[in-house]
Amino acid sequence: METYSFLRGLADSWALLLLVLFFVGVILFVFRPGARKAQKDAAESIFRHENRPAESDEKEGR
Repeated sequence: METYSFLRGLADSWALLLLVLFFVGVILFVFRPGARKAQKDAAESIFRHENRPAESDEKEGR
């Protein structure tokens, strides 16, 4: 039972701290300055070829 107690204590303290720091990092990454253009492009990408099909060079990513 000693291993279980150690792992439980580790998960309750350090793993929780790491997950909170990861969450804060993701939030800061999303709201960083200069990210608005990339986020708007990603949000509108599904409407990019709404009126006409993509050109052959656009399909290949050039």
